[in-house]
Amino acid sequence: MRNDAHDDDHFHDECGIFGIYGTTDAAALTALGLHALQHRGQEACGIVAWDDKVPARVQSSAPEDIEDPIGNANGVFSAHRGMGLVSDNFGSQSVIDLLPGTVAIGHNRYATCGASMLRNVQPIFGDLSFGGFAVAHNGNLTNAYKMREKLVLDGSIFQSTSDTEVIVHLVARSREKTVIDRFVDAIRQVEGAYSLVVIAEGNMMGVRDPFGVRPLSLGKLGDAYVLSSETCAFDIIGAEFVRDIEPGELVVINASGLTSLKPFEKTQSRFCIFEYVYFARPDSKVDNRSVYEARKRIGVELAAEAPCANADLVVPVPDSGVPSAIGYAEAAGLPFDLGIIRNHYVGRTFIEPGDQIRHLGVKLKHNANAEVIRGKSVVLVDDSIVRGTTSRKIVSMLRAAGAREVHMRISCPPTKYSCFYGIDTPTSDELLANKMSVPEIQKYIGVDSLAYVSMDGLYRALRQPGRNNETPQFCDACLSGDYAIPLTDFEGREDRTRKVSSLGEAAA
Repeated sequence: MRNDAHDDDHFHDECGIFGIYGTTDAAALTALGLHALQHRGQEACGIVAWDDKVPARVQSSAPEDIEDPIGNANGVFSAHRGMGLVSDNFGSQSVIDLLPGTVAIGHNRYATCGASMLRNVQPIFGDLSFGGFAVAHNGNLTNAYKMREKLVLDGSIFQSTSDTEVIVHLVARSREKTVIDRFVDAIRQVEGAYSLVVIAEGNMMGVRDPFGVRPLSLGKLGDAYVLSSETCAFDIIGAEFVRDIEPGELVVINASGLTSLKPFEKTQSRFCIFEYVYFARPDSKVDNRSVYEARKRIGVELAAEAPCANADLVVPVPDSGVPSAIGYAEAAGLPFDLGIIRNHYVGRTFIEPGDQIRHLGVKLKHNANAEVIRGKSVVLVDDSIVRGTTSRKIVSMLRAAGAREVHMRISCPPTKYSCFYGIDTPTSDELLANKMSVPEIQKYIGVDSLAYVSMDGLYRALRQPGRNNETPQFCDACLSGDYAIPLTDFEGREDRTRKVSSLGEAAA
């Protein structure tokens, strides 16, 4: 359920993927990894495990909520997928016991458009001519709609409305000899921003798109190899971070070890800049940078660009605004304090039954710490403003609690454009910064002053001299409107509104 998915001022999470090869506890460790990646998607989750042995029980019926295992001479695949959180679906040892094997991949889903439904929950599995093929996907394919139309006309039968299923059909139809070559053949036909983890024919594979927009890291746990969207998932299982998978790199992991392939022409890397602003957990290292340190440096840049002479203290909007607020306070020489307390037990699936409760919705997640802010001039630091609804409510809440002044500072430039690369964003005409100037937004949300970090300031915080406008170092399309990857499914649509139909939806 996503009834309150847009009732705050953040872009929503993408998806999280995880895979492990070479350990007897593969499914259990994957569940732990997905738990660490829960922030990337809370709607649904799934695990597919592979066992190289075909136990007799493969012919027996599994419990009603567990899918029947599929086995052949190449081993057996077992899967469980469900709506809700990782703890809701994999909190029982009895579920983990039904996912045997030394290889497993998992997925946390946050759909970037369309309704949530069990048939779209990943990893997606297909029983193909060579055996089982399971894939988990973080990102969006921007030519999936047209590819899907062609495949359907050629006789393909789709079981979901996810763009990820296009990859399964392309692999199934490939005329290449080996499963690795068939997978390469498939990913060369798709466009978009993606990281994928795959199990097929005793291999675990991981790949990033040529621009490297979506993250994927490699780790080791003893002799086992691990792939994850973020390094925080390595920490929870005690794995060691090895390196990032490079943009356009395909790693193949099997009994012979790890092989690195480069199936694409080299191009300029465009890693998603919003991973540093909001998406990634602050204790992760993505694209070889500490997220926490990057966010603190953004706060330092923001303090230099937009000081507040009359301020008494700096207050973050928890939790995403905390590191930047710390950086701002240190650079400005101001006290840092928790003037807003967040209720961590309310998620985006909370049911709001009526207008009166809905009006109070912001207090379900945030409450002013009146003893800290009463009579003070407050610098309020947040990561972004999307629609402005929650920002208005928080500012009003601080004033009601006795704040003398409220000055807002935002740790990214104004978000003016939709994302088509795996982030759930409103259409451009719903984004406040797309239709209002900064002074107009300031008046709308009711603050005494408002400032955003500049684009060059954001880039400087990421150890760049500034934005290279000819060949930008990051994907910042939501801020600049510069879409590096073709938007084939959206050509000729000036509003760039998402195309959603029975033929397909983005998976996340």
